[in-house]
Amino acid sequence: MHFLNKDAKISSCVEVYIFTAQKIHVGEVFGLPNIKSAKKRVLVAETRNARNKANKSALKTAIKKFEAAAVEGNRTEAEGTYKVAVKAIDKAAAKGLLHKNNAAHKKSALTTKLNSIG
Repeated sequence: MHFLNKDAKISSCVEVYIFTAQKIHVGEVFGLPNIKSAKKRVLVAETRNARNKANKSALKTAIKKFEAAAVEGNRTEAEGTYKVAVKAIDKAAAKGLLHKNNAAHKKSALTTKLNSIG
């Protein structure tokens, strides 16, 4: 009986050790920063990078949809996707994802392509 109690203690310690070894905090920073504010900046930068990446991807998708409609030559579909693409470009410029001149250039190119359809 005494030996079984020691086994029970050893196995419970191992279980606790395994549990703590697998416990990883979401949003925990590994690496260089040791200061709390620097760790926070790393986390905030990660979330902002993810958000910017998603917004940029949505912008590219809207532009590609317009270009696909323009290649088909379907004027009504191209006009609908043109409005969506221009709105996406304006939003991206407002959020700082694109420079305002770059946004103007993209809108101008889309307008030229739309006018060449019909």
